[in-house]
Amino acid sequence: MTNRKDGPVLIEIDTPTGETPATAPPVPEPDPGLPEPAAMQIAARLAARKPSRLARWFWALAVALVGFVASVAAWDFATGLLARNPALGLAASVLLAAFLVVLVVIALREMAAFARLRRVDALHEAAEAATARDDLEAARAVLRDLKRLYAGREDLRWGLARLDEREADIFDADGLIALAEAELLTVLDATARREVETAARQVAAVTALVPLALADLITALTANLRMIRRIAEIYGGRAGTLGAWRLTRAVLTHLVATGAVAVGDDMIGSVAGGSVLSKLSRRFGEGVINGALTARVGVAAMEVCRPLPFAALKRPSVTSIVQRALTGLFDRSAARPES
Repeated sequence: MTNRKDGPVLIEIDTPTGETPATAPPVPEPDPGLPEPAAMQIAARLAARKPSRLARWFWALAVALVGFVASVAAWDFATGLLARNPALGLAASVLLAAFLVVLVVIALREMAAFARLRRVDALHEAAEAATARDDLEAARAVLRDLKRLYAGREDLRWGLARLDEREADIFDADGLIALAEAELLTVLDATARREVETAARQVAAVTALVPLALADLITALTANLRMIRRIAEIYGGRAGTLGAWRLTRAVLTHLVATGAVAVGDDMIGSVAGGSVLSKLSRRFGEGVINGALTARVGVAAMEVCRPLPFAALKRPSVTSIVQRALTGLFDRSAARPES
């Protein structure tokens, strides 16, 4: 027969000396005043995502199959209609021929757009190489190509004339490239900057003021696509539909790879400041951040589409662009009394 003691059982747990619940550090809580720019992050990752080889084969075969079936169906339709009614068959054949002509014209325009984008890329690379090697002849070749690219543009007539006057007085590659940048690209940089400000203002306003689901995502993606295409046209790229998508993927892939679509405290502080964001609603804060990320995409697009790298001229600051784009936008909205 065993002896059993009734009563509470005390279990001792070894704890570090001096560590008690009272002295333990508090659990960090997320700051509600720092909104996450979900719309811009999702839009950037969707546009920058590279399809797999299987997906590329799938879409290529799908397009080829649909095009083949449509061609055979159109041919059978036209020949059958010709057999039944020659007049109607002739009309259908003319319409089909006109449609094919339009398709060929569109394809040629897309090919020309790709060629112009490659031309601008080649100019950019040649300017960097001439500056790195201090090659005066290579720099003069870059200037000749640049003048051919911008020949006939009314907004650059004065700059082209100034470049012709002063080109012979410079005998180093750096100075020659800097002269071309100052005389030709100053006007284009200002125009591209206005496009970036407009896109940042639109994305910020829709994010802050439109409560519909996916509205901010759709607006961010379409506004950035349109902005990048306009910037390419300003610098002479004239990207077509497929060319603009390729250019957008190149810009956003670079941003995603470098982590530039992630927003930290430095971006928040430089854009609006903690005191301002704390007074605004979370929706307004997301609008500010999405506008800032749109401006960052725009600056990256300027660097990619520019025929010359930023050297003599300073690269636009994201903070200054956002401040100009959003000045007064959220002040008026935040001042309205909520119903």
